[in-house]
Amino acid sequence: MNEEQRLAAQDAVQTSNSKKQEKDYSKYFQTVYSPPSLKDAKKRGKEDVNYHKDFSIDPAFEGMGKGRKFYIRTYGCQMNEHDTEVMAGIFLQLGYEPTDTTEDADVILLNTCAIRENAENKVFGEIGHLKPLKLEKPDLLIGVCGCMSQEESVVNKILKTHQHIDMIFGTHNIHRLPNILNEAYLSKEMVVEVWSKEGDVIENLPKVRKGAIKGWVNIMYGCDKFCTYCIVPYTRGKERSRHPEDIIQEVRHLAAQGYQEITLLGQNVNAYGKDLQGMDYGLGQLMDELRKIDIPRIRFTTSHPRDFDDYLIEVLSKGGNLVEHIHLPVQHGSSEILKLMARKYSREQFLTLVNKIKKAIPNAVLTTDIIVGFPNETEEQFEETLSLYREVGFETAFTYIYSPREGTPAAKMKDNVPMEVKKERLQRLNNLVNEMSLQAMKKLEGQTMEVLVEGESRKNPEVLSGYTRTSKLVNFKAPKSVIGQRVMVKITEAKTWSLNGELVEAKEPAEVNG
Repeated sequence: MNEEQRLAAQDAVQTSNSKKQEKDYSKYFQTVYSPPSLKDAKKRGKEDVNYHKDFSIDPAFEGMGKGRKFYIRTYGCQMNEHDTEVMAGIFLQLGYEPTDTTEDADVILLNTCAIRENAENKVFGEIGHLKPLKLEKPDLLIGVCGCMSQEESVVNKILKTHQHIDMIFGTHNIHRLPNILNEAYLSKEMVVEVWSKEGDVIENLPKVRKGAIKGWVNIMYGCDKFCTYCIVPYTRGKERSRHPEDIIQEVRHLAAQGYQEITLLGQNVNAYGKDLQGMDYGLGQLMDELRKIDIPRIRFTTSHPRDFDDYLIEVLSKGGNLVEHIHLPVQHGSSEILKLMARKYSREQFLTLVNKIKKAIPNAVLTTDIIVGFPNETEEQFEETLSLYREVGFETAFTYIYSPREGTPAAKMKDNVPMEVKKERLQRLNNLVNEMSLQAMKKLEGQTMEVLVEGESRKNPEVLSGYTRTSKLVNFKAPKSVIGQRVMVKITEAKTWSLNGELVEAKEPAEVNG
């Protein structure tokens, strides 16, 4: 592109931006978008969730993507990963082709995460980096979707300072992607479609899954727990469960395609079924049916201790294809801080649950999430977190420094733990996590374990890597032909976060620890 072309492109973008700035979005927000409200959200009813069985592309949009390429960058949790699979499926049905680079794309989507401030900062950094590309390619469409799009402050910031963005849409209207793209092509203004109403449950959405080894399966959407620090109940909406028959059909389809492992997804997966009217059916009943399907491994995330009932424990104790790894976010070890977090359980109640799980499933491996530096956290309360971690015997954890999220009750609390204290506590917690992870890994040396081979190691293409039933990463040398299979591997060396091993060719995969 020569200087004359570059200046012409820049003028085109500036002209487009000026038109965007002229638009009055206040009326739009009054009718379509409303800021997060704890008071309003707690009044959620069940009557406004609709179930749609047959998603299809409007014939008017067929061929929209012919000769065009799309690129999606995903931030955050497994739910966002799965949303990206759905959007990629819609793009393909519209005729678009995928690309691995932003430079080659005709449409770029940033599928965002709002759970922590750092995640939002990364997205805004990327939005800024894409501006020169938009200047070079005025016809390029750039969209922001996902959880950040459900936050009023984020949308307002994009409207005011990032007018090179063409589309903003939320988590409830991913199925509307063809309409949003069509409007973006026809309009010279930013297309903003963010619904404050609860999302419907849309079945038969197309998906582009990576490989045919592991698959995500949404079983529910949203969360009604309202932990004081968490923005998810606002960005993802209230709890909406899919019907059991639709989930079972999807899992059977994946089994028929040769998938080796599925993960059931939900913001609070243990609450599955509570909103299904006229049914006494929860996660335990669903898992009991899924375990009869011929798929080697089934796991779920993310669970909430408050909804982890006795029947679910009973079903998980049956083993088989229900893995013995349970991710159980505790968030803190102090009952006082747990109360401030509105977790609705105490330290003692959590330990009672853990003891029930260990009694029913002696080989259970527990992992967790922990937040340090929550408002008013004292040194003694932080020490309670360390002691709880040791007492439970968690094998690893995702650890975070508390980050206030605008619109949540905790954001109104005085953030009175100095950052240097937060960082020091995080370091101490991470030291304990590392220590106990290595201890757990060392116990596996000499054992022969079932490993689901996912591909080449990121560090050495001559080495393959895969995961045990309890999500331990194993690296070993083997023919590429075993990728996608479950094989037996003898563990020869334990590290803090991974294991080295040797392929045991003579032994078929069986029910083993790990």
